[in-house]
Parts: sequence; structure tokens; C-alpha cells
Amino acid sequence: MLGGLTTTKALWGLLLATCHISRATAQCSRDELLATANSYLEAQVSGKPAGLPISATNFTYMENNKKADLAKGLLSQPLQPDMNRSTADTVACASYTMFISTTGAKPYVVGTQIRHQPSANGTSNSTGSAISMIDTVRATTGDLFFNARQTLSYIQKEDWSPISETGRRPSRDALRHAGDAYLDMWTNATAAGSIPWGTDCERVEGSMLTRPCGQTLPRGGSAKVNGNRRYVIDEVVGSVDVLCEFSSLGAWPDSHEIRIVDGQVKYVHTITVMRS
Repeated sequence: MLGGLTTTKALWGLLLATCHISRATAQCSRDELLATANSYLEAQVSGKPAGLPISATNFTYMENNKKADLAKGLLSQPLQPDMNRSTADTVACASYTMFISTTGAKPYVVGTQIRHQPSANGTSNSTGSAISMIDTVRATTGDLFFNARQTLSYIQKEDWSPISETGRRPSRDALRHAGDAYLDMWTNATAAGSIPWGTDCERVEGSMLTRPCGQTLPRGGSAKVNGNRRYVIDEVVGSVDVLCEFSSLGAWPDSHEIRIVDGQVKYVHTITVMRS
């Protein structure tokens, strides 16, 4: 647990400040970001996070929107992913990894953002630098529409091939808008209409599939904004992942990932933990 309201506000301030790093102050290697994401997966398989390049002076481990002990958290439990996929944000020096594990004592669907410590001069960042944050939302039995095997059956069929540089890669602004507009649908009646829904898109919420994505959408009604948003934006595959607090429904830890292809939403994935 976090130590009081002041500590909580300070931590969220750190999270939000990290997520608003500009192009001028952070550039990372995509290959190295993805290599670190693979190292994270290897640590999860072994249940031994000690080998990760974690900052000795500036590291935070989060599980379901709360500060946690890395040695006692999910990473200390050996899990075998049935599938995994990672994206990289070379501007924010961060990655997002989603994996599904249907075996073991408990099934899980997990979304993790990994952030790297800025360089000393603050003008660039290398993924050779230490990990400053591992931020995980993990859902299991009892969470929203949870059925790991059913979710796996949908997501493992998806095509996440990189979008050609000569193709229509969406901009960072377009991806961020899509992520924000989706989370704003519960409080803003016009947000859903601002999202470029594809006619063949698929929305997987827990294990509930909606096709096309643009059907049965909320259009306002809640006074509670889905806040504490942390972003990983990857133009190469056209994706944005937003970890947040889903306050519109109950202050729940949440991950919303959206992929845009040819200017339209192709996939939406949600991981929602029904406890704060």
C-alpha cells in the first residue's frame, strides 16, 4: 500500500510526468526497447526478476495501480505465457507487453509498461540505461469478463505486422487521441463519434468479443473521468496502450490498447481488474 494521500499524489505526478516526455528530450532504440521487453518475459517465465537492469536509486514497481514489492509480486511467480506481444515507444523510452497465461495455479491476462531512466543530461535516453518503472495491470479469475482461454482464442489470430513506412502509419497525435477519446466515452457524449472506427475492427473486452468495434458504445453519463493515464505509443504498428484508473465504473485498474491501420481502428483490447 502507498503511504498516505501525499505519497499517492506524488507517485501519480511522477507517472504522468514520465508519460509526457517530449520528442526533444527522449529518443530510444526500438530494438533495445523490445529486447528489454523480452528480458521481462524471460524473468516472468523463471519467476526471477533479479536479472533485470533495474535502477538502484530510482525504481518503482506497480501492480494494479499500487506500489508493490517486486520480490513478492507477479514477477516472482513463474508463469508460462501462451502468447505475448510487445510494442515500443521510442519517444517516451517505454514498452508495452501483453501476455496471456492459461496454465499454472491461476490464469492471467497481463499488460505491462516498462519505462527507462533518462540520461544524466536529460537530452536523450538509451535503453541501455536502467529500468525506472515496471507498471503492470494483471487480471485473473473474477475480473471483468475474464476467461483467459477465450481471450487467447481471439487475440492469437490477430495480425500485428509493422505498417510500412510508405504506408499510412498513424501519427502519435492520432494514436493518443484515439486512446483518450475511447476512455472519454463514459463522460463525453461526443467522444465515440470522434474515433475512426473500422468496419472490420474487433473489440476484445476481457473475453467478450464485439465486431465491429463501433457497436454498443457508451456516450457519456458518468461524472467520473477515467484518469491517471500512462501511455505507450508505437507508430510502427499503429498502437497506443493506456494504463489508467477506470473511475467511471469503479476506480478499477485498467489497460486499453488500440491499433489503427489505414486510418481506422482495427483492434481494441481491454484488461480490467474489478477491484481497486
